[in-house]
Amino acid sequence: MEELDVDPAETPIPGLGQQNRHIGFSWGPGDLLLYETLYQKQGSETAARCPFMYLVRSDEDIYSPVLRKLFNESHSIFVGLQKSAEENAGKSRKAQLVQVSRNYRSVLRACMEEMHALSESTREPSQNTKYISQISILSAMELSWNLCEILFIESAPAGPLLILLLDWVRLHVCEVDNIVQDVLRSERPTEHEKFWDGVTGYVLQGRMNEARQLLAKEASSSVSARSMCRVLDDLLKKMPMLNTAGTQTLTEFELKWQHWREECERHLQNGTFSSNPHMEVVCRVLVGDEEVILEKRDLMTTWYHFLVSRLLFKHPTVKPTELHFYAQSSLDMFLAGNSSPEPLDNILLAAFEFDIHQVIKEFSIVSSNWWFVAHLTDLLDHCQLFQAHNLYFGANMREFLLLDYASGLFSHHSLWQLGVDYFDYCPNLGHVYLELHMERVPLNTEKKALKALRICEKRQMTEQVRSICKTMAMQSLCNGRLGSALSWSIRAKDAAFATLISDRFLKEYSERGNFTDLDLIDNLGSAMLLSDRLTFLGKYREFHRMYSQEQFSEAASLLLSLMTARIAPCSFWLTLLLDALPLLEQKQVIFSAEQTYELMRCLEDRMAAKLDSTSPDEIQKQDSVDSTKIEMLRLALARNLARAIVTEGALQE
Repeated sequence: MEELDVDPAETPIPGLGQQNRHIGFSWGPGDLLLYETLYQKQGSETAARCPFMYLVRSDEDIYSPVLRKLFNESHSIFVGLQKSAEENAGKSRKAQLVQVSRNYRSVLRACMEEMHALSESTREPSQNTKYISQISILSAMELSWNLCEILFIESAPAGPLLILLLDWVRLHVCEVDNIVQDVLRSERPTEHEKFWDGVTGYVLQGRMNEARQLLAKEASSSVSARSMCRVLDDLLKKMPMLNTAGTQTLTEFELKWQHWREECERHLQNGTFSSNPHMEVVCRVLVGDEEVILEKRDLMTTWYHFLVSRLLFKHPTVKPTELHFYAQSSLDMFLAGNSSPEPLDNILLAAFEFDIHQVIKEFSIVSSNWWFVAHLTDLLDHCQLFQAHNLYFGANMREFLLLDYASGLFSHHSLWQLGVDYFDYCPNLGHVYLELHMERVPLNTEKKALKALRICEKRQMTEQVRSICKTMAMQSLCNGRLGSALSWSIRAKDAAFATLISDRFLKEYSERGNFTDLDLIDNLGSAMLLSDRLTFLGKYREFHRMYSQEQFSEAASLLLSLMTARIAPCSFWLTLLLDALPLLEQKQVIFSAEQTYELMRCLEDRMAAKLDSTSPDEIQKQDSVDSTKIEMLRLALARNLARAIVTEGALQE
């Protein structure tokens, strides 16, 4: 096993582990539950247990409202990228991948700006500190992502590479813009102490037009410096710059650049700017004097700005393969041994060395969540940069990081739905992970359960569908919602549970004399075949509907078939027989003699079954009401039998 690059971070938990007892724990998706057990450490004295349980979250970012927007919006970009990859397989997609990368960066920048606004509006110091920390992380993400976009996705060659790096520095180092704003707000800009810092700062970023505009203010306000300003302006104007259109070859550019540089050196040698130290400094920057450039580290603020400025004036046609040398030397020169590199410095150095695996590794160490590494790795995988890098347990790096990121989303009460799509696009282990996580989604509401159910049904996750339906059926049953419980048990195709709920419906009918949830029972359809008891419930309700519609003959036949089929619970037999009483008392004979004999047999079978299952002492205690009902039934059956025999005899004559 590889050794850890850094020691794991320690999280102190006040009050836990101070009573010399062993600590128990339970892992959750993104959470860790900690508690003190009954077991004491050896040699320790008996002490009271800590009465609290502690929930430790590994990723607090997921609960930030601003970062939730980042997760939501980047999800749609991710899904769009996967779909376009399927549609355009085999085609060159460089321009599209660059656009996708910019979309990700746009979302990052929007979140940063919103976080800035929150930081400025909040008055609570602790919350403000948290916002500043998150802004710092988001800024590092966008800075690193932008560099990876230039080096790995655009794969810019010598020449255009420097143009992109200049844009990168201008976007992320804005110190000079703040300086110039202060200068221009003053009454006399050219006399402002930071005026020449603004000119030099623009030059260091290759923004020659802006530098010339500031220089023009100096020329108009100082007659003595006007001629020098004109010479310096001419040098800035003449500085060769490669264009991204590629209309100029590198050889032509290098020739022009060499002539221009020689002209700058001549002016220095001739002492053109000797009377104005500020202009001389600018000219020394133009000829690539590294000592002078390094003296302006306060304007550049970062070593990577120094790197790009150094390349601009010394090696404008630097090749991608040479970047790592200049990057390392620029870092060493900028820090000058006064401080050690920060984690962000290591990430950028790894990028300049084109070691994308080290970039991912370094950012995984410093980041509090997997968003950056998961999405960047996925994007670079579409650039065919990870094909040869498989992890020891089978999954490639892209899938491993996406699985971890999606697992983290499942710990959130609403973001778990985003995690489903990430699992979908992990071909090796995604389906297995999704099955395990869907079983652990808390089904707090029926709406959430229906969402989870649709997800599982769409992906043919049969066991998870059954599990969700059973869970919701039990919740509904515990809450006394029999209709909902029956509906969920039918969806789960759980015959045993459907039988249990059907019995509850029948018990409720016996106690109240009517059914609840009639719409559900009336529309069971083929679902009633799930269990015998459910079939009985549906048919018994159909009998009541026929009776209410005065379809007495059909109702009588159905009632008799329900009794002879013996699918009703024993406790319900007397209720069925009593339901026959109104039909037996009709003026018109409903039950034939044969049907009446069947009813009599059912009554006697019921009595015999009751005698077999009841002790003699209990028989004596039987309620007289039941006895009265049975006597009424026997009398009604006898009368109906006599009427039926007479009627049938008359019909035969």
